[in-house]
Amino acid sequence: MKKSALFLTLILLLATALFGCGNNEKTNKSDAKEGSKKQLTVYTTIFPLEDFTKKIGGDLVNVKSIYPPGADAHTFEPTSKTMVEIADGDAFIYTGVGIEGFAEKAEESLKNEDVKFVKAGEGVELLSNEHEEHAHEEEGHEHEEHAHEEDEHEHDHGDTDPHVWLDPVLSIKLAENIKNALAELDPNNKEQFEENYEALKADLENLDKQFTAIIEKAPKKEILVSHAAYGYWQKRYGIEQISVLGLSPTQEPSQKQLQNIIETAKKHNIKYVLFESNVSSKISDIVKNELHAEALTLHNLESISEKDVKNNEDYFSMMEKNIKTIEKALLH
Repeated sequence: MKKSALFLTLILLLATALFGCGNNEKTNKSDAKEGSKKQLTVYTTIFPLEDFTKKIGGDLVNVKSIYPPGADAHTFEPTSKTMVEIADGDAFIYTGVGIEGFAEKAEESLKNEDVKFVKAGEGVELLSNEHEEHAHEEEGHEHEEHAHEEDEHEHDHGDTDPHVWLDPVLSIKLAENIKNALAELDPNNKEQFEENYEALKADLENLDKQFTAIIEKAPKKEILVSHAAYGYWQKRYGIEQISVLGLSPTQEPSQKQLQNIIETAKKHNIKYVLFESNVSSKISDIVKNELHAEALTLHNLESISEKDVKNNEDYFSMMEKNIKTIEKALLH
C-alpha cells in the first residue's frame, strides 16, 4: 500500500509539474503576442517611404521594404512569399501615384486580410507627361508626340510623372500621410509620431533650401539624364532635364529623337551624362560616347544598393550626393 501511495503521489506531482509548464508556455506565448502588438509591422515599396516610416515610427514600428537592393520600381513584381508577409503585417505603404504597377491587384487580393493599405502620395499634385513634352519642345526637339516608343510588355505610368519623392517639398506630404496612418494604427503613440514627423519635415525644408541655393547660382540649368525621373526638379527649381529614356527606363527614343537629344546636348555644351545606379542603358552609353562626355551618377531613390545599406545611407545622405552631382554638372 505504501508503495502504491508513493507511486500515485509521484504521478500527481509529475502531472502538476507538466501542467504548470504548459501554463507557463501558454502564458509566455500570450505575453509575446501582447508584446508584439506594441510594435507595428509595416511593409513599404520605394526607399524614401521605408526611410520616412522608420524616421516617423522610430522604435514603435518595424519597417521592411519589399524591394531588394538595386530593384527597378517600374518593373518589380512581388513573389507569393512577399504577399504572405504583407498580409501578416499591420500596414503596407506605397506611393499610389502609378509607379507600383502591382499595388492595386495586391490590395484587391488582400482585401479580406487585416492589413491597412496606405497611399503615401494621396493629395500630391502630379506632373503630366505634357510638362516634359513642352520642355523638350522649347529646346527645339522635333516631336513625334515625345512619348518614347513602347513595346507591349513595358510598364505604363499613364499621363503622370510618379517620381514625386525627389521633390523635398512634395515629400513633406508623403511623410504627413505616413504619420497619419501610423497614428491611426497606434493612437496611443500619436504624439510621438507627430514629434518625429515635425523633425523630418524640418530636415526636408532644409534640403529644399540647399537645392535652391545651388540652382540659383548655376550659370546654366540643363542636365542630360539617362531616365526622365527629374521633372519635379524642373518645376520646383528650374532645372531643365534632357532625357535619353522616358518616365520608365523601358521607354527608348526613336532614331530621330535620339539625334535630337544629341544635338540639344551639344547646343548647351553639356559635358556630363547623369546615369542611375539601378538603371543601365546602352543607348545612354551611345549618347555619352557621341558627346565625349563624362559619366556621373544620380540616385533616383527607388531603391538603394547593398553597399548603400551597409553604409547606413538614408534619404538625406543620398539626396545630398545628388546635390553635389548637380552642382558639378551645372557649374563645371
